[in-house]
Amino acid sequence: MSGDTIRQAVKVLRTGGIVAYPTEAVYGLGCDPGNEVSLRRLLAIKQRDAGKGLILIAADFGQLARWLAEIDPAVRDRALASWPGPVTWLWPAGNSVSSLLRGDHSTLAVRITRHPLAAQLCAMFGGALVSTSANRSNQPAARSPDEVRRIFGDEIDFILEGVTGGRDAPSEIRDVITGQTVRAGGSESGA
Repeated sequence: MSGDTIRQAVKVLRTGGIVAYPTEAVYGLGCDPGNEVSLRRLLAIKQRDAGKGLILIAADFGQLARWLAEIDPAVRDRALASWPGPVTWLWPAGNSVSSLLRGDHSTLAVRITRHPLAAQLCAMFGGALVSTSANRSNQPAARSPDEVRRIFGDEIDFILEGVTGGRDAPSEIRDVITGQTVRAGGSESGA
């Protein structure tokens, strides 16, 4: 993947656009988490209930920190030990986090991605990105650029073409405070 292609995707994100990109299991849809107009548009395109909340992915913890409340360092370190990887943590949200991101919850779903293209996109964007599966609500998620085009047509501003990371199912979701599993994760294909 050329740096120019990723720079094009970053330009779209910075101007309020929505980008589709490969993640560990499926194609994701992303936007700037600080742009409320983009968040509303993304939720409308997906036909997703805003009360469910969204996931943020990042290349490193520094990109997530501004969105999160401080927690006990030992608990934080337990989460950090699982990253980068397929665990999404429900983390107490910072005071100023939009309800469009956290939904009807006091937590925000966050993950440091292991997918090299998604991580590079976050790194070049310079911050965390929304990462929600590329599908209409309650429909199967796209696993290729062609499926993204079939589902969304021209509703998406840019498709960053690449290969998903080989996982059969989306990431595991756990509560960072209790460690409880909220959603079991899939495995690597063929594992």
